[in-house]
Order: sequence, then C-alpha cells, then structure tokens
Amino acid sequence: MGEQRYKGAFSLVALAGLALIVGGYAAAAAGARLFQPSRSAIVLAPYAITLSFVLLAAANLRGHIRRVLKHPMLIAIAIWAAVHLLANGDTKGTVLFASILAYALVDFVSAVQRHATKLFAPSARHDAMAVAAGIVAALAVMALHRVLFGAAVVPWGF
Repeated sequence: MGEQRYKGAFSLVALAGLALIVGGYAAAAAGARLFQPSRSAIVLAPYAITLSFVLLAAANLRGHIRRVLKHPMLIAIAIWAAVHLLANGDTKGTVLFASILAYALVDFVSAVQRHATKLFAPSARHDAMAVAAGIVAALAVMALHRVLFGAAVVPWGF
C-alpha cells in the first residue's frame, strides 16, 4: 500500500470517526446534570481554547513550541477536553469530554515513554505562524460556535 496511501486512508477513517462522534453528540439527549459547570472554566475557556488551537497548529510546524513541548497536539487536545468537561456538566458532555481527555493523557504518557519525537532545527517563523493560525482559528470557531455546535460561547458570536 505504501506509507502515503496508508496515511491518507488512516486520515479518512479518522475523519469519519470524528464525524460520527460529532453527529452522535449532537443527536444525544443532554441527560442528567452531573455537576454544576465551573464558572472559572467558562471565563477562562476562550483563552485556554485559543492556546489549544495555537498548540494544535504548532504540532505540524517545525518551531520552538513543538521542539520544547514535543507533543503539542496531545496537550492541545487535553486542554480542549478539560475546559469543555469543566464548562458543561451534563451526562453527554461529561462522557464525551472525559473520554477525550483520558485518551489524550494516556496517549501523551505513551508517546513520552516511546520517545516518539523527531529531531529538527526549530524556526521562530514557524512559531509565529502557529500563533497566528491558532488565534485566527480560535476566533473563527468562537464566532461560529453557536451555529456549528448550538451553544454561544462569546457575546460577539453568531
């Protein structure tokens, strides 16, 4: 099959899985409120989510952020899941976000133990690109969060 075709097929399967998760979450009833959402998490969410988008962008660029953190994508997923977990409190949100957080933490520990990092010469330009892309993506998602996911997260969103 070859590495590139395998990665392409794997990406399509992962994208289909993500679509099923999003669709299942949207279709599920909220369920019982398991805990009161954290006011602090709600207030800090825009900043933490922006950080997670920056780290997500940095995961694919050869910058100092990636070199220092080694696994910025897993850290980004953990931050995203933790903030969403604490800012919700209903059954479906708790199950989804706690599961994603557990996955990110277990995968992070596994990656660290495997020494799964690549050596490269970092570039500050790539860090700037990650910060810019992360901020733009975060602002877009925050602005469209109500339209995309049914919950407004910022007063200036649509």
